[in-house]
Amino acid sequence: MCKWFRIWFCFSFACLCAEAAQAQMNGPRRGRVLDALTREPVVAATVVLEGMPGGLYTDTSGQFVVPAQYAVRNAVLHVRSVGYASWSGALSDPSEELLILLEPAEHALSTVVVSASMKEVSKDASPIPIEIYTPQFFQKNPTPNLFEALALVNGVQPQMNCGVCGAGDIHINGLEGPYTMVTIDGMPIVSGLSTVYGLSGIPNSLVERIEVVKGPAGALYGSEAVGGLINIITRDALTAPRASVDAFGTSMGEWNLDGAIATRAGRAHTLLGVNYFHFQRRHDINGDGFTDIPLQQRLSAFNKWRFERPSGYFASLAARYVYENRWGGQLAWTPAWRGSDSLYGESIYTHRAEVIGKYQLPVEGWRVMLDVSWNVHDQDAAYGNTPYLGRQQVAFAQLTGNAAVGTKHDLLWGTALRYTDYDDNTPATEAPDGSGRNLPARMWLPGVFVQDEIALNARNRLLLGLRYDYNSAHGSILTPRLSWKWTEDAHHILRLTAGSGFRVANIFTEEHAALTGARQVVIAEDLKPERSWNANLNYTRKFFPKKAGFIGLDASLFYTYFTNRILPDYDTDPDKIIYQNLNGHAVSSGASVNADVNLLNGLKINTGLTAMRVYRVEEGERLPIFFASPLSGTWAVSYPVTRWKLTLDYTGTFNSPMPLPVVPNDYRPDRSPWFALHNLQVTRRLSNGVHLYVTVKNLFGFYPREDVLLRPFDPFNRYVEVDNPNGYTFDTAYGYAPVQRQRLFVGLRWAMR
Repeated sequence: MCKWFRIWFCFSFACLCAEAAQAQMNGPRRGRVLDALTREPVVAATVVLEGMPGGLYTDTSGQFVVPAQYAVRNAVLHVRSVGYASWSGALSDPSEELLILLEPAEHALSTVVVSASMKEVSKDASPIPIEIYTPQFFQKNPTPNLFEALALVNGVQPQMNCGVCGAGDIHINGLEGPYTMVTIDGMPIVSGLSTVYGLSGIPNSLVERIEVVKGPAGALYGSEAVGGLINIITRDALTAPRASVDAFGTSMGEWNLDGAIATRAGRAHTLLGVNYFHFQRRHDINGDGFTDIPLQQRLSAFNKWRFERPSGYFASLAARYVYENRWGGQLAWTPAWRGSDSLYGESIYTHRAEVIGKYQLPVEGWRVMLDVSWNVHDQDAAYGNTPYLGRQQVAFAQLTGNAAVGTKHDLLWGTALRYTDYDDNTPATEAPDGSGRNLPARMWLPGVFVQDEIALNARNRLLLGLRYDYNSAHGSILTPRLSWKWTEDAHHILRLTAGSGFRVANIFTEEHAALTGARQVVIAEDLKPERSWNANLNYTRKFFPKKAGFIGLDASLFYTYFTNRILPDYDTDPDKIIYQNLNGHAVSSGASVNADVNLLNGLKINTGLTAMRVYRVEEGERLPIFFASPLSGTWAVSYPVTRWKLTLDYTGTFNSPMPLPVVPNDYRPDRSPWFALHNLQVTRRLSNGVHLYVTVKNLFGFYPREDVLLRPFDPFNRYVEVDNPNGYTFDTAYGYAPVQRQRLFVGLRWAMR
């Protein structure tokens, strides 16, 4: 048994014993507030007891505690929450926990909203299958950023692509990161250059909820929404906690602090959030002489304003700034060696700024929204002795309108404009005439779209969507979408979705940092955007067993076909980089199932399983997609021990053998082994809304035993010709799992409503 597990076990046992010794029959009165339909906890519900000054609020598990001096038998209790009918009742037997079930009000559907259709509807009413995840879900497995948190989402895999600098992307159903569109409040903030390191700069404290759409969403969101969409909805300044703090430290030397304050200034509400992450301890458990994970210092500040206008319409403005200093490399490396060829290190400085605005226009009968965003990503990197200086700006504006037309049509229309400006210090952005002039890449992408949701009858709804874009490099692009939803009752929902997505490849990326010499960039005249065609069949089944709780099943069959893949050719001409469409296609197909179990005793189980077949065909040869596991799964099990104010969380993921990027005659396996990562957490509810949590991650200590780095003793490839018959060179792309053993997390979480 490992040292940290023994520490965690002793802490948990001590908490149990201490609380059991203090328990009294006539102590405070405890209660839980649940949704009457789903048995989900109702968070931040107001609890008022007649005779007691002030009020109480339910916590993240729906629980509240009435102080002993006010817990009088037959005292009247009132419970209220937005979106639910109010509840009133009397305190009964003090020896039992009071269970309160709130019935959703008629307007409750407007409180749980999604944006798969770019308008606010309930999850069940949406014709597009969508998954929603709240911060409470991710708190079961604490992480310093959104990139790591998404590992608990079934079918979504955060993948590290570099074993030295920790660059990564997000795969959906086995497809590489460039095919996943990541938006913030529906706007393409994270794209292009920022997908390399920008994902790790999104703190969890910024998130109100995360919406995941698996399959193309190009009909509404345009470029990059080829294989899926992850939409990050930021916290609303109007409904955010007045103050919140989440801080933890780990046994590896990681420190993370999230803090936020919300207040009101006249007719405006504002939210200010700050995240700081610090990790400066070098680890090398596999003995290759390199850091196992990159060292980082990151600061992120977020400020959001919501303005209520006299007309009843609203506007919001948000800004975020991120600074990060990360490096990985040989253990003896220091910043003094940055850019030299003496000791190998990969050092990246990132400065990033974002502005997001929303403005509701006063148009009678229509909900018309103007969305604007701008971001700049500035990167100063050194990969060994190769410098990379990249800067990207993305400006975006979108106008949408939504209204019911007659009794059967719900119409959505929109127009959007996206402008991307990219520049770097590599030959890829030099003028092709050989003059050495700098020639930044600039791209305009205007588009229009329309969508009609038709109520065929009480059970059937049909959604038709079409988008037209004109790309300054690729020309006209048309993307359609069709969805059909059948509802028998609240227990059965069937959805069939088919559509297309496209991606205008960002060919100017950091891969050019590896180039030496002056190469001319050649783009084929008939270059076409990458396209995808998808079909998805989804079935949702809900069970409401008497005196048991709620059970939900969500199953999907999916098939996606890709064409026109754009890849750089470095081999045809040593003086050129030739970009052209791949002569072939790629396929992602499979099935997934999610189960959600909520029992009245507080036991909650979320589990998912995805089986898929992912491959590409080039010149008639079928090839694997790297890091695409044919079978993967996730689980999250929670159980509250109300008597001792504890919550137990057991989470984890597993993967079957996946294809790995090996070189010719590689001595390393071309497939990973079966592996699973287990996490265990105990949360203790203290007074005044403070929660103490202790977590052991990777409980059984799995990490890759293979050489993650190829030839780490020769990172500058000086001795490739010495005792190296296979011609191996330094390579960092093999890692399939974190090179970390058990980690102990200790943290505090507090929120004031």
